[in-house]
Order: sequence, then C-alpha cells, then structure tokens
Amino acid sequence: MGSVNLEMPPMEYETRIGKQEVKLNAVKGQMGSKTRGVSLTWNDLWVTVSTRKSGRKAILQGLTGYARPSELLAVMGPSGCGKSTLLDALAGRLDFSTRQSGDILINGHKQKLSYGTCAYLTQDETLLATLTVKEAVYYSAQLQLPNSMKKSEKIQIAEQTIKEMGLQDAMNTRIGGWGTKGISGGEKRRLSICMEILTRPKLLFLDEPTSGLDSAASYYVMSGISRQKEGRTIIASIHQPSAEVFNLFHSLCLLSSGKIVYFGPASAAIQFFARNGFPCPHLQNPSDHFLKTVNKDFDEGGEILEKRSHANFTTQSLVLTRRSSVNMFRDLGYYWMRFATYVGIALGLGSIYYDLGSNYHSIEERGLMVAFVVSFMTFMTVGGFPSFVEDMKVFQRENLNGHYGCCTFVIGNTLSSIPYVLLISFVPGAIAYLLSGFQNGSGHFIYFALVLFTSMMIVESLMMNVAAIVPNFLMGIVIGAGIQGLQILSGGYFQLPSELPNPIWKYPLYYMSFHKYAYQGMFKNEFEGLKFTDDQFGNNRTMSGEDILRERWQVEMAYSKWVDLAILVGTLILYRLVFLLIIKTNEKVVHARKASTSVLSNRSSQIMAKSLPTSPLHGLTSFDDSPTNNG
Repeated sequence: MGSVNLEMPPMEYETRIGKQEVKLNAVKGQMGSKTRGVSLTWNDLWVTVSTRKSGRKAILQGLTGYARPSELLAVMGPSGCGKSTLLDALAGRLDFSTRQSGDILINGHKQKLSYGTCAYLTQDETLLATLTVKEAVYYSAQLQLPNSMKKSEKIQIAEQTIKEMGLQDAMNTRIGGWGTKGISGGEKRRLSICMEILTRPKLLFLDEPTSGLDSAASYYVMSGISRQKEGRTIIASIHQPSAEVFNLFHSLCLLSSGKIVYFGPASAAIQFFARNGFPCPHLQNPSDHFLKTVNKDFDEGGEILEKRSHANFTTQSLVLTRRSSVNMFRDLGYYWMRFATYVGIALGLGSIYYDLGSNYHSIEERGLMVAFVVSFMTFMTVGGFPSFVEDMKVFQRENLNGHYGCCTFVIGNTLSSIPYVLLISFVPGAIAYLLSGFQNGSGHFIYFALVLFTSMMIVESLMMNVAAIVPNFLMGIVIGAGIQGLQILSGGYFQLPSELPNPIWKYPLYYMSFHKYAYQGMFKNEFEGLKFTDDQFGNNRTMSGEDILRERWQVEMAYSKWVDLAILVGTLILYRLVFLLIIKTNEKVVHARKASTSVLSNRSSQIMAKSLPTSPLHGLTSFDDSPTNNG
C-alpha cells in the first residue's frame, strides 16, 4: 500500500472538540473515587521552536488527550512526528528553546510531578557496565528508597522488582558494554525500567523502550511494562511495534506532523481507518498499516500527589562512593590501564635518569625529570575522560529522576577516586624517585608523591568540569588538553618567569597555572639542602641548592614548599567546587524548565478533570456512525 495523507478537516476537528468538551463536563467526577492513581489530561497543547527562516515552527499542534491509571497509552507515528516532544512536554522536560501553551492537568489539579510519583525512561541506556544486574538495582534502591525503610526491605523490593521484569536469571550477570560481553539489549532496557520503578511511581513515561530491539526482545520488554500497569499510568512512545506488542496497548495516540490523527482505544483503530477508506489488508501488522497511511514524508479534583522521601544525604554519599568504587575497580580503562602505563613510564624515567649524582649535569637532569613528572604524567590523566563522560550520563539521568543530588554525586565521585589516584601516584612515583636517586628521606618522597597526587586530582577535576559542559569525547579531550597545554607553557619551566611576556602569560596565566606551584614545590623539595659540584671547565666549585633555585629556576623563596602544596590543595578544592557549581546550575536550569512548563491556567481546571470517556477524540470514531457534515 502506498503512502496516503490522512488529514482531519479543520471544521470537523473543531466541531468534535466542542462536543468532546461538553461530554467531558458531563462525566466529570466519574473516576478518581474508584481508583487512587494519576489521571493525566492535556488540552490544546502546542509546542513551538524558533527557526532562522520562519521565526517559529510548531512541533505539536493543538493536541488533546488523556492517560488513565492501570492503562498503557501508546504514542505512535512516523519519525519526526512529535512523539518524544509530547512525552517531554507532559513530563515537564522541554528545553528553554521551546515554547509551550495549552493545559496539562494531573488529577484535575495544576501541580508539579514530584519525586517518587513520576519516572521517565529515555532512549539512551546509561548504565554502569561493570555492575551486575543485582548490584545496579540494589545500589539504585539504596539511593532512592527512604532511610526509614530497613535495608532488608530495600533488598526485598529490589529482588521483587527484578523478578517482575523477568531478570531473575540474569541477576549475577554483569551489564557489559564496549569490549565486555554482558546482558542483552532487551535485558538492559528492562533493567533501566527496573531502576525507575523501585519507588513505585504512579506515572511512568517511556521514550522508545523498544528502540534497537528485535521483535522478540521488544515483546518481552513491553509485556514486562504491561505487567506493571496496575494502579500505574503508563505512556510510551513507540515507533513500529509488532502485532503482538500492539495488542498490549489499551489506548492509542497516533500522530502525524505534530497533529493527532487518531486518539482512542487501540482495538478500535482498525475500524476507524476502514470507515475512512483505508482498510487494513488481511494478515498485515496494523501498526505498519497505520504508519504507512499517515506518513507524509514520502508522499472532580483527584488525589493530590505527595512528594516521597528517599535516602538521606549521608546514605546517598556512602552508596555513591561504594558504587563508584566498584565501577572504577572493574573498569580496566578507568585506572588500571593508566596504572600500568604509569609504571612503564616510571621505569623508563628511572632508567634514563638512573642515579643522578650531584655533579653540574645532574642539575639539569633533575629539573627535566621534575618537569616531565609535573607536566606529562599529570597530562595523561585526560585518558580517563571517556569514563568521566559515562559517569556524567548516569548522573544526569539519575539526578533528573530525583535519585540523588549534585553534592552527593561530587562527594561520592571524589572519595571513590582518591584511593586509585593515590595508587597511581605513589607506586610509579616511588619507582621513578628511587631509581633516579632523588633526595634521601621518607619526608622528601612523601612530599613528591603528594604533589603528584594533588596535581593528578586537579587534572581529573578539570576534565570533570569539561565533561559537565562538553559531553563529546573528541571535543572534550581537545579542550581539556588545550587548557593543560596553556598551563604548562605558562608554568615557569619551559620559559622562565622573568622571560614570560607580562600581558596574558605572566599576568594572569602564570599565577593561575597549578603547574607553577607544582614545579616550584618539587624544585624546593629536591634542591634545598643539597650541594652540587660545578665541574664545568675544571672549576670544581660547590654550589648550594638554594642558589640554584634562585638563579637557575627562578623559584620564589619567600615561602616554603608546603605553601606551594597548600595552594595546590586549594586549587583542587576550587576545581571541585566549580564542578559542583556547573552541575548545580544545570540542575537548576532543568528544574526551572520543569517548573515553567508545569504552570497551568485556572481556566482549564474544569475541562478535563478526572476522566475521559472511552470514545476516541477528534471525530476519529463518531459519537454516531454517520460522518460529519462539514458543509
């Protein structure tokens, strides 16, 4: 069957809406007293975006519909018809670049979707690949469920949810990802749903839950969703379901170019298309027929929702620290490959600068080794950027759904990374330090390792800041490497402080670069107290380390090396606070967007209050069987 344009006549549309509103007022209050759930209704919903050519473009055009408890509403239509935009609008997730008008009511009230009452599953699967199914759900349960609930109860809920979604046979299987085999795509999708329904939300949004899955996996995912419908209102956008999946739907909203073509019982859609001259061919999947038909590309007050509580700040911080630690331990690319690389480089440094001695030549060699350690061993921390981006994706999904806040994420991420950064700074640092014959004494080595550790943590913080702003792998690494390159150049080693151009390079970059304090701290740690023999040209005169610091490296001697370390620690804290500020700002932007899109006008509070009749909207199936006369 070829592609056919099926458009409702404007007069018929308006007439049917008018009749529908009259009928809605007549049945007001029939529902809500029978069930305690969420009745979501929307009327004359428009969403527009700005364009350069025409000013504004309408994505959704005057949509009216409803979703009722214990029912699964499927939003279908060809690509670009506005399915995801409709879900975002109903869930209050539209960007600031969009404008929304129309009325959205929750149980007849204008109220925000508070934590625990609503869950949203996006198309992207942001899961930690190193965790098992059981661990992922357990950690999520500990983060989301309130502290008043016992740990055994949380575990019971987690296990029950896993069984409800049919994942009990995969409980001890790792999720898997790039380079590691794990659970299937359908199981990942069901796992994502598991983590969102732990709080038993009354309203569940699912954006393309079967995207990328074969028909069998799609059926298992959707049947698992359908089993969760009791007392829960489920709205799912879906592109092209199989006949088996289509039979699971209670209601159908069929969109084309941002307009409603059909809204009503899914079982009545075939009759509607047949009455309008587009009968479904025998043995053809109804959803395929609907999409080919509409695709224009190729031719009384209800229950007041109460915000639920979740785990407190301390519990969330501890759980996130533990979960992140497990992920870092199991993800070879996070720290272990870097650790092996650092050990190899440390062995190389130690062999090249083996037993430096105290002659004149050793002065330059010590300086070169310090510069390599501070500049390039810390620079290699950018290799962890892909892992940082994955962490940010998981955080953004879980934070948007209210699992935990920004502060707990920053604390958990920081605490979990400290042991691993200590490992990759102390062990390779010890190898390079001992082989090269740097200053004797445990105090000198500890200072050397602490400066290396703090510098690595600073670079990790810098890359986390970049990941929070630029989530693209390639662009993030380029930007992070560029910032570090500027700091290295202005740090006072590759060009001595007195020779740096005053504008920009000396003021302010030289004083802003953490490399300045790392260079100078390590130089003081290494040269103070040593004596060197100037054996050039047979002089054999003795030089003190302090003289070399002042004359050769132009080190600021007015304060001790511990001040340099303190400045580094302060820089680390500042970078982490900036990271917190960035993600907190992003969170406030999202919440402001949700608040702005959830402001509903009083005039609509009586139009679609509690329930709607089961007959389809917009004249899509008539109140009588006769066609409407548009004349």
